[in-house]
Amino acid sequence: MPGLVEELWERVKSRDLVSAWTAQMQEELKQPAFQRDGAFIEDTMLPLMRLFSRYFDGEVRGLDKIPREGGALLVGNHSGGTITPDTTVLLSAFYGAFGAQRRLTLLALDALFAIPRFNTLCRKLGLVPASGDNAARALRDGAPVLVYPGGADEAFRPWTERNRVDLRGRKGFVRLALSTGVPVIPIVAHGGHDTVFVLSRGEQLAVTMGMRRMRLGIFPIVLQFPWGITGAAPPGLPLPSKITVQVCDPLDWSRYGPEGARDQETVDRCYDEISVVMQRALDVLAAERPRPLLDGLRRFLPG
Repeated sequence: MPGLVEELWERVKSRDLVSAWTAQMQEELKQPAFQRDGAFIEDTMLPLMRLFSRYFDGEVRGLDKIPREGGALLVGNHSGGTITPDTTVLLSAFYGAFGAQRRLTLLALDALFAIPRFNTLCRKLGLVPASGDNAARALRDGAPVLVYPGGADEAFRPWTERNRVDLRGRKGFVRLALSTGVPVIPIVAHGGHDTVFVLSRGEQLAVTMGMRRMRLGIFPIVLQFPWGITGAAPPGLPLPSKITVQVCDPLDWSRYGPEGARDQETVDRCYDEISVVMQRALDVLAAERPRPLLDGLRRFLPG
């Protein structure tokens, strides 16, 4: 009997949405990675980004620390569940400061490219599947690259961990920075994790649902408006939390040279350094504005 149950479950999984999504993802990943459209960003998306940023009273500090030309690795924390509004706040400010023709490459989750129409939007915005090869190519071409090492795991960390930077121990970005010698610029956002309340990453549920086929180890459970307690999809309306983004001073790892990328001790040292820098910056922002959602809601109240 247990064998029959297992067989039936495998048949169900083979016909489920996850399997279909995985198959579509594999097909989409065969498409050219770089399809950014600067005119589309400037004419269509930038006005919408600015509106979105105003909804969150978005504030970005320290943009002058990002070089106006040449490659740089921008390393951010990731918050806000499915929508991750702090990314839009950052993009709105970046293109406002540098212009839409200043190419910015964003490393994104493979699964995003399986969503019809949304994948086209992602590609036009400069999102590419997250890989060392794609990142290195963009850096060689003189583009800054935005990476979120914590990925979906950090974006869907429980709300109780909202003021914690969680890069998940992933150090590929460190090796990339060391091997290419580009400046490393930590970028820390606060407030995005109050736009939705993540109750659980749902790691065990992810195992049951077979999410590993999509290179995901989570199946989040969130409390969101207006749906209540649901999975991460469909996304609800994000709450108007005040979002503040701090661009930190660049880190100079050039003293280690490209060979540092092959030395685990050096990689660990750099990873620990940027983790400490980012957590300290987030601590400062959290202390400055401990209730970003209440601060955001006050803007919509009379008087």
